[in-house]
Amino acid sequence: MPLLPGAEPFHHHGGPVGVLVCHGFTGSPFSMRPWAERAAEAGYSVSLPLLPGHGTHWRDLNLTRWHDWYAALERSFHELSEQCEQVFLFGLSMGGALSLHLAAQQGAGVSGLVLVNPLVVMPGKAHVALPVVRHLVPSFPGIANDIAKPGVEEHGYLRTPLHAAHSMKQLTKAVQAELPRITQPLLLFRSPQDHVVSPASGQTLLRRIGSQDVEERLLEQSFHVATLDHDAETVFEGSLDFVKRHTTASGTED
Repeated sequence: MPLLPGAEPFHHHGGPVGVLVCHGFTGSPFSMRPWAERAAEAGYSVSLPLLPGHGTHWRDLNLTRWHDWYAALERSFHELSEQCEQVFLFGLSMGGALSLHLAAQQGAGVSGLVLVNPLVVMPGKAHVALPVVRHLVPSFPGIANDIAKPGVEEHGYLRTPLHAAHSMKQLTKAVQAELPRITQPLLLFRSPQDHVVSPASGQTLLRRIGSQDVEERLLEQSFHVATLDHDAETVFEGSLDFVKRHTTASGTED
């Protein structure tokens, strides 16, 4: 099946510091490409993979599970690590959850995380019925395009595949258990007007993460997909400054 517009992965070979960028559930690299391109323009090596089941049709996503999405991200991490002295993780929504899991697994191999509205706790109560409902209906209405900026779309799926959503719930449980093990520096961007991820995700993350270097910044003018919204520049500039501050002397760009 052909890819949706802009869903192609993005890779850039730059300097010895790498940035691994991860999109969210039912989304694609389209929502993260401006962020990835800004990191590339700053001289960093960048990898923005397309997660399995994404960027085509929502039915394809229902055939995959979170271990498939993580395997793709982990593969990109190892490829980036082979050419870079340091690797930082940038993640949006479920991409934030996958990034947290990767940080827990890789330890010192990850130099820091910048997360935008990361999913750590499933929102609302509908997810409680997923173990049963997913066998009765294949999908619910989608969660794409939660963006305050007029005329902007993220080109995500318009349906939420329920088998995949149930697997995402399992991912959040794994991440919640791992949070105390994650000690890398963290910059958290959070939108108070997020209609996809609830405040409980940010609260749980800040309360349970093991890192001593944690900063939260609010994105007052943006909804969930802040990388395409009014506060995108705040995210881009803040993340690049974060990477610069946490880059070791050996990995500093010329």
